[in-house]
Amino acid sequence: MKYHEGTKHHFFRYARSPGYMDWANQPDPFRRYEGARLVPLPRLKPDDAPLSPLYEDLYRPGAVASAPVTVRSLSRFFGYSLAISAWKQSGEVRWALRTNPSSGNLHPTEAYLLIDALQGLSPSPGLYHYRAKEHALELRAEFPKESFVSLMRGFPPEAFLLGLASVNWRETWKYGERAFRYCQHDAGHAIGSARIAAQTLGWRMLLLDGTADDTVAALLGVDRPGDFEGAEREHPDSLAVVWPADRASGPAAGKTISLPLFLAPDAVRALTPRVWRGKANRLSRDDPVQWEMLNQVEIASWKSTTEPRFAELNPDRASIEPGALAPGIDPGQPAAGQLIHQRRSALAFDGKTSISAGSFFAMLARVVPRVDRDLCMRTMPWDVLPWEPAIHLALFVHRVDGLASGLYMLVRDPAKLDSLRRATHQQYAWISPPGCPEDVPLFLLQEGDARKLAAQVSCNQDIAGDSAFSLGMVAEFEPSLRRHGPWFYRRLFWESGVIGQVLYLEAEAAGVRATGIGCFFDDPVHQVLGFNDAMFQSLYHFTTGGHVEDPRLTTLPPYSLDH
Repeated sequence: MKYHEGTKHHFFRYARSPGYMDWANQPDPFRRYEGARLVPLPRLKPDDAPLSPLYEDLYRPGAVASAPVTVRSLSRFFGYSLAISAWKQSGEVRWALRTNPSSGNLHPTEAYLLIDALQGLSPSPGLYHYRAKEHALELRAEFPKESFVSLMRGFPPEAFLLGLASVNWRETWKYGERAFRYCQHDAGHAIGSARIAAQTLGWRMLLLDGTADDTVAALLGVDRPGDFEGAEREHPDSLAVVWPADRASGPAAGKTISLPLFLAPDAVRALTPRVWRGKANRLSRDDPVQWEMLNQVEIASWKSTTEPRFAELNPDRASIEPGALAPGIDPGQPAAGQLIHQRRSALAFDGKTSISAGSFFAMLARVVPRVDRDLCMRTMPWDVLPWEPAIHLALFVHRVDGLASGLYMLVRDPAKLDSLRRATHQQYAWISPPGCPEDVPLFLLQEGDARKLAAQVSCNQDIAGDSAFSLGMVAEFEPSLRRHGPWFYRRLFWESGVIGQVLYLEAEAAGVRATGIGCFFDDPVHQVLGFNDAMFQSLYHFTTGGHVEDPRLTTLPPYSLDH
């Protein structure tokens, strides 16, 4: 396997910002709102209620009972989705790791909670910002009960909203023009992390993707210039509804109900807070360097319209029919919370660890969304994204026992098989490998040693070739933008981030480790596959294998009372 040298990096040039600085020396990398009321969340130990289910039970319909929405269950939700998982230290330098991964560990993603009155939080509905450093919520605004009820009409009881926004500067100072898409990758990882965390509590989650960005910004308060005076602004990313699965009265009664995939701008405008609290803190010592390209991309990918679309929430047959699956009781299986908290991004691989073909196929099965089902009946976490899958995986297989080394393609939507086959080199075989399950649409393109090639197309990074396998996430690029509009560009990265989040945990469950690769040469990747136009584009690389620990690093607990 060979490729021709190339240097173009997808959409943004491979460049380092002139605003480059040492992130570890910044005064405070954590966003907070000065003057907002801080509400600490309980710092729960692993054996505190609500208990974590087994990891495998996350994928067993009916195996996880719904927890009520309380301050304790919210603590678990944020603890498994966006919290600090450990501190690392090297010499005098100390930095935080989180349950959700981030490009360069820079963490641009901020989370917001809009929830009804709740004991231990507030006697009124309120908007909160999640502060990972303290594992706490800070109250930004309180709302009248009647306007909150009006906003949430159409959603199940106890439903609340989760909003995500990005401090783009956190990536820009280091990655320059690549920063915007890296922030969108991170938003996708956060969506996946939150959906998985919700599943540990028996909660559902659905992206309200029909909502306009202006509405998201207004609801989260990130469009208020006075609250960000002198501080780095936040870009509104996404909004999702979360609810206990057993509180949806329609499916519980064996009926289908329609869930809105949008918030009406009028309802958001009517949600007038009594008062806004807090001013955003300054994160950097120096003024952020402005990149005109990033401003243009933000404008081009802004979603300016509201789409009044709905998703059907069907009865969950596993929960209403006899013989529903019981929770797993095997003491040898890892708990979901354990894997979530031990997840790390590998820094190096040993170049020798292999995985079994069974483990490899099982990992891939978890990222196949089962498009033959209605949205809300798809496997978790693919029930969170209300669009047809648009990302496929080009895999460089190096060390999978029982499977030939070479180049493979996982077609996540089988309906796209013919278009992918036509777009790739004619000599590729497109045959299902021996032992591959029928519901895993994996195809061998060409046998051969792909280790050097994988490293070369991933900016000559050894981690892509020293792993058991690596991959490039291939997007249906131009057709998706034509079908939906330029704003869908961000959704392609969100989908790739959710895929990455699933693979991170699958690697931990298999006893290996994974890491995302944001730097790659897209033209050489396209040349390897045979793509000669913008119909398919490589957006994100990923790799999995036997990791090598760095003995110079010390690991410290995330919170003083946790674990």
